[in-house]
Amino acid sequence: MPTTPVDVVHHHLNFAGQNVLSYGSWILTVALLVVAVQLGRREKGTPFYVYMVLASMVAALAEPLYDVGFALYFYSQKGMHHTFTAFGVPQPVWAYSGYAVLYAAPAIYINRKLARGKLDRRELLPVAGVIFLMSCAFEMIGINAGTYTYWGPHVLRIFKYPLVIGVLETAQVVCFSIAAAELRKRARSSLDLLGLFAIFPVTMFGANFGAGAAVIIGIHLGNPTTAIVTVLTLVSIGCALVLIRLAASLLPAASPATAPHGTAVPSGRLAAARATK
Repeated sequence: MPTTPVDVVHHHLNFAGQNVLSYGSWILTVALLVVAVQLGRREKGTPFYVYMVLASMVAALAEPLYDVGFALYFYSQKGMHHTFTAFGVPQPVWAYSGYAVLYAAPAIYINRKLARGKLDRRELLPVAGVIFLMSCAFEMIGINAGTYTYWGPHVLRIFKYPLVIGVLETAQVVCFSIAAAELRKRARSSLDLLGLFAIFPVTMFGANFGAGAAVIIGIHLGNPTTAIVTVLTLVSIGCALVLIRLAASLLPAASPATAPHGTAVPSGRLAAARATK
C-alpha cells in the first residue's frame, strides 16, 4: 500500500477552508434533500430522488479506497472535523455532503430531465461538460483552501488539481445517472429503488478504478516518469470519455421534446436495431 509522504501528513490544515467546505456543503445537502422530497411528491410520492442523495452519502464511507488509489490526503491535525480514519487517511465530515452535492445533485437533474422526456444523447454531452466544471470548481476550491491534496505525481494539473480526476468523476456521475434511470424503469415498487445504494458504489468504482486504472498504476509505479504518467493519464481520460459515450448510447437519439412533429423516437432495443442497419 502506498505511504503518504511525511510532509503531507503534517501539512497545516486551513481551518477557515475546512469551515467553508463543512458548513457550505452541508447547507447545500439539506437544501438538496428538501428539493428531492418535493420532486418525489410531484411524481406520485416516489422516494427515488431522496434515495439518490442518501445512496451517495452512504457510498462516501468507501472514500478511503479512492484516497489510496488516487493518492489523496485530507490534511489533519487537532481541530479537524472528521469521522474515522482508514488506510491512514482521516475522513472529513464534509466528505458525505460533498458526495451529495457533487454526484447526487447532477444525477437528480439528469433523471428529472429524463422523466420529462427532455434529454437525449446529444443533450447529455453539454450536461456532462457542466458536471466536469462543477468537479473542477469544487475541488480547486478545496485544494487551494488548504484542506487536502493529491500528493501523487499527477500531471495535467490546473491550480494543483489533476484534470483526469474531473473527467473520471464526470463519467461516474453519468453512469450512475443512466443506471439509476434504468432501475427506475424496471422497478415494481419503492423497495426496488433501494438498489440505488448498490448502484452508486458500483458505478463509482467501476468508472474511477476501471477507466482510471491506467492513471492509478502510473502514479504508483516504483519509478514514475512524467512521460509515462502523462501517457497513462491520457489513456484513462480516453477510457472515461468512451464510457460517457457508451452510457449516452442508452438514451434516445432525440428526445420527444426535440424530435420533429410526428416523428417516432426510437429507444431501447428498437434504437439499437436501427443503428445496426
